[in-house]
Amino acid sequence: MFRKSLLAFAISLGVSTALPFAASAQDAAGDVPSFVQNGTLTVCTNPTLPPMTFVKGSDASKPEGMDIDVAQALAQRWHAKLSIIPMDFTGLFPSLGAQRCGMVLSGIIQLPAREKNFDAIAYQDTALTVVARANTAPITSMADLSGKTIAVQSGTSYATRINRENEALTAAGKLPIIIQQYPTEDQVVQQVLIGRVFAFVSQDVELYFRQKQLHGKVRIILKPDYPDYRHFAVYFRKNAQDRIMVQTAIAALEQDGTLQASRQKWSISAQSEQALTQDESASSFNWSAFFSALTSLAFFKGACITLAVALLSHAIAIVISIPMAITLNGRGNSVLKAVLKTYVSVFRGAPTLLQLLFIWNALPQFFPIFREQWFTPFLATLVALAINESAYQVEINRSALSAVDAGQELAADALGMNRKQVYRHVIFPQALRIALPPTINDFISLLKTTSLASVISLQELLAITQVQVARTFEFTEYYAAALVYYLAMVFFFLFLQKRVERRFSWADRKKASANAS
Repeated sequence: MFRKSLLAFAISLGVSTALPFAASAQDAAGDVPSFVQNGTLTVCTNPTLPPMTFVKGSDASKPEGMDIDVAQALAQRWHAKLSIIPMDFTGLFPSLGAQRCGMVLSGIIQLPAREKNFDAIAYQDTALTVVARANTAPITSMADLSGKTIAVQSGTSYATRINRENEALTAAGKLPIIIQQYPTEDQVVQQVLIGRVFAFVSQDVELYFRQKQLHGKVRIILKPDYPDYRHFAVYFRKNAQDRIMVQTAIAALEQDGTLQASRQKWSISAQSEQALTQDESASSFNWSAFFSALTSLAFFKGACITLAVALLSHAIAIVISIPMAITLNGRGNSVLKAVLKTYVSVFRGAPTLLQLLFIWNALPQFFPIFREQWFTPFLATLVALAINESAYQVEINRSALSAVDAGQELAADALGMNRKQVYRHVIFPQALRIALPPTINDFISLLKTTSLASVISLQELLAITQVQVARTFEFTEYYAAALVYYLAMVFFFLFLQKRVERRFSWADRKKASANAS
């Protein structure tokens, strides 16, 4: 009896001791935000704002900075694998809304206007700054910028804030501040360096970090006291439980010193605020940086992606356009012809960038399958450019088919050829010679259009160039290297065009008539 009682006591003691551990383990397993899917935390970022998020080395797919440190710490806390998606700044919030990523960490200010659609938790103090060339005298207020031109990054809230200043200036009978918007932060800074604008608006932490890169060529002339521009925040889709979890996680990272260690690592502190000293050692053109970029693996990969996208999308466009052109050249009017004419008109009329953004950001809203990992930026670009290019290629092919003498088709019919034989042996060879020059010209244009894909994070040649410029501020050198790559590809296809045209010169009726005479 005593043994049974002792055994029962031991079991009950073991169960009571194990229950708290089991409960805590269950809480830990469940203490993961809903946007952590399949054990992966996906973070969208625009890696052009040092030291928050930028590309330090040559691999554009591996950004660094305080934001990346925070993302890694959060993923570790939630026992998740971290996936970073670099993209253009304007695509961050649309991608978050389309559930392509769970969080946005990209040195973004916490603003009430943004919190209407997304939750935000602050993790770093900051301040808005007005930056001009080094020899510019400080100003006392934003009103001193009346009539002057200011550069800001497109997609940020700076333009909206300056417009509020313009309302006050206009009410006071003064000239408004002129705003110019540029797609990346490095291009914004460049406008001040070359003297195109008076100043640019950014955050103080960026200027502290860029001191050596800018060689003392700029200085902070004003730090306006805007209460709503004092914190960087992590953004995610609205969810009350997720908000508590993220807030708890950020507080824990602050308490255990993780955030402070990252600030020291990236020199984000008040000690960094000082007058930028002029460095006269900077050369006008850094040949070493130019040749380094020209021979770098990152630029070569970017060029290969550019070429692959252009070739594949144009090949798909040609395949799509041929049956469409034949149908449009057919006799009579049908519903199918009306649909095809509408297709051509719509995709020729809409801007290519808009089509690309629609496929990448809007399509997942209607069809959730396009949120999956298989729908990559490369595939989205391929689809968008192929559809857009097919609308132009249809007109090229249709005109080429119409230019073939109708007597050729009648002669083929008289010889007893069927429709396939007529097109294969008579019409297509002659139409090919006519369509070839505009088709290659259209391809060369498409090759340059691929640069638009940088807005949806495809790491093609221009995206690689912008990332490297943001890292080093060697504008001329990296742009020149990209220009060499683009010219090399274009000149190759121009050479190919001449060779192919010479190959088909036998089919030129005018030359044949001249030779006969």
